[in-house]
Amino acid sequence: MLLGLGTGSTVQFFLEALGERLADGSLRDLRGVPTSRATEREARHLGIPLVDLPATGVDLAVDGMDEVDPQLNALKGLGGALLREKVVAESAKKFVLIGDDGKPVTRLGEKAPLPIEVLAFGIERTAARIQRLGLEASLRGGEIEPFLSDNGHPILDAVLPEGWDVVQLAHDLEAIPGVLGHGLFLGMAEVAYLAGPNGVRRVERPA
Repeated sequence: MLLGLGTGSTVQFFLEALGERLADGSLRDLRGVPTSRATEREARHLGIPLVDLPATGVDLAVDGMDEVDPQLNALKGLGGALLREKVVAESAKKFVLIGDDGKPVTRLGEKAPLPIEVLAFGIERTAARIQRLGLEASLRGGEIEPFLSDNGHPILDAVLPEGWDVVQLAHDLEAIPGVLGHGLFLGMAEVAYLAGPNGVRRVERPA
């Protein structure tokens, strides 16, 4: 199996369990595609074999989320790996979300900002285009020491107002040349596993 390895605090537990299963022989013939440098370092430390993402994609991608709505649409990117995460998730035959029971929301943007990875060149123009859509966005880390993704790009965090059509918003953002990626993962996940005080709950995407 070729497995897409997500990024974040919940994925850390997944990687540790995966490494243990590979070490004791209960899992074999498995390779991973990491979605960030942090995941790559941890996977190598745990003895998980890694490869580059092939043209055929991965069999399964497992990743965390910052928010998930009842339709299993997710908002991701607070860790800054949204672009690589989306490339891997889109390539997967099956995409699974894992997280805790604090992640479900009634609408995306309820608790977390929407991360937008942008090209540094012309960033003021790109920010103005985003603002024209009606979003208030701020540069993560500030202008003096902006946060940069593993790809070397800045991230704008936008407040997502209630009542927005997130599908249309995704199309509008993708139409802006300076936008490289955004944290809306819409219609991609088939199932989510949510951990809480009473154990792990499995949630399937509504038909």
